[in-house]
Amino acid sequence: MGELLLITDDIHRGRRLSREFGTCRPCHVLDLYDDVLPALDPALIVSDVEALTSEAIVRLRRTLAQLRGEDVPYLFLVHGNTARSEAQARVLGATTTAGVQQMLGAVERLQGTSIPVLARTRAAEARQFFQHALFSGQPITPAVADVGTELVVRAVSDTGIHDWVRAVQQFDDATHQHCLLVAALAAVFSGTLGLRPADRHRLTRAALLHDVGKIHVPIEILNKPGRLTHSETAIMRTHAERGHAMLVGAGFDDGLLAAVRSHHEMIDGSGYPDGLRGWEVSDFVRLMTICDVYGALIERRPYRAPMHGAKAYTVLEEMAGRLDAVLVRAFQPIAAAFDPTMLKAAHDQALISCPRQTTTF
Repeated sequence: MGELLLITDDIHRGRRLSREFGTCRPCHVLDLYDDVLPALDPALIVSDVEALTSEAIVRLRRTLAQLRGEDVPYLFLVHGNTARSEAQARVLGATTTAGVQQMLGAVERLQGTSIPVLARTRAAEARQFFQHALFSGQPITPAVADVGTELVVRAVSDTGIHDWVRAVQQFDDATHQHCLLVAALAAVFSGTLGLRPADRHRLTRAALLHDVGKIHVPIEILNKPGRLTHSETAIMRTHAERGHAMLVGAGFDDGLLAAVRSHHEMIDGSGYPDGLRGWEVSDFVRLMTICDVYGALIERRPYRAPMHGAKAYTVLEEMAGRLDAVLVRAFQPIAAAFDPTMLKAAHDQALISCPRQTTTF
């Protein structure tokens, strides 16, 4: 998995722009006037060069020649004279151009073009099932949930967690995106922990259904382009109890019902809806919560860009005392799939056995 490379003639502006990209790929910011080029294999290149002097064009051409691989998309950011910039972009072989204000959309479209067809197909199948069988307002049965679970498990097996997440992130419905993403994280995490196949299936199924109560939350709150007010937050928080109520008596096991109701509980008692503390929060719920929190961090939200893999994992670590620290460490190989800089640490971590690898639910 390659990085996103930003080439800039103003390193401070480039760093500011890099924080806005909102991509699960890490971003390397390169000063156009550095004479030594780094050893990189970027998956997408963006140039942010405001002063397009003759020297800048020569340097940019040299950098692209050395670092742009075959079929790597290249976005040329336009500053000032649009006609002149467009002409220069064509000479440099840019895939497309965009102004700074349109940068995020252009980056997302270019990233989308590199998503494998199989990942797109599997994501579309899962989304269609999700819409028509889980979030349609019709009763949800264990048999229906099992079909959705197998769709996610097959998709992750066929495409890998990174491509699956990128495909799912193209969805415009945040709830569908989140549930499918968290289910995939749960499937991979439970496999990393060495859980029995039946327990892996149960955790993935719980993750798929964990936010089903959001069907009762007004759409204007779910999709609000900004932070929620206190009263809106209170309404949003009812989704856990309402999802639990939807599934009680439908044939689901106690572990799944607990995960749906308690996936926002924290082991220090600061969560909701019941303020559970310590071992009142089961292993099953603890696993679910880590996947839920990480999934939310790497997603785009109306009020913030998604975090890179390493940054999101750091947030998990900083939640020690609220999340299970042992399970957070065990999650590191999953987070590494979204950030190459974590691969070595994840490999080392994988050599350390997790005390809960034999846990059954």
